[in-house]
Amino acid sequence: MTDTTPSPQETTEHHSVGHIVPVRILAATGIALLILTVFTVWIAGFDLGNLNIWAALAIAAFKGSLVVLFFMHLRYDRPFNGVVFVTSLALVALFISFALTDTREYAPDILPGDATEVQKQLAEVQP
Repeated sequence: MTDTTPSPQETTEHHSVGHIVPVRILAATGIALLILTVFTVWIAGFDLGNLNIWAALAIAAFKGSLVVLFFMHLRYDRPFNGVVFVTSLALVALFISFALTDTREYAPDILPGDATEVQKQLAEVQP
């Protein structure tokens, strides 16, 4: 009699393809990314003040999440990898918010207007 029980190495090993995603899910994700890109361009036409950067970052984070979840198969992977991804997104948002809090300190020094006009004005003022 021979033992046909697979060894632990055989059961945990990946064979060829890890996960096959249906074409309709990939197509829907691609269409959602295109719609979000159009939405990004559309919302950039509005002057939302300080909310412009936050809206752009939120849309970009959502688009990046779609890419990672469906095209990179994170949705079908181990939950720990999802926790690592969400934690990294939260830390990036935290670091960007720290950087943006500093903009109020030098905002009065920023000259409004066209960059070429600002350069001309600065050239006239300097001796």
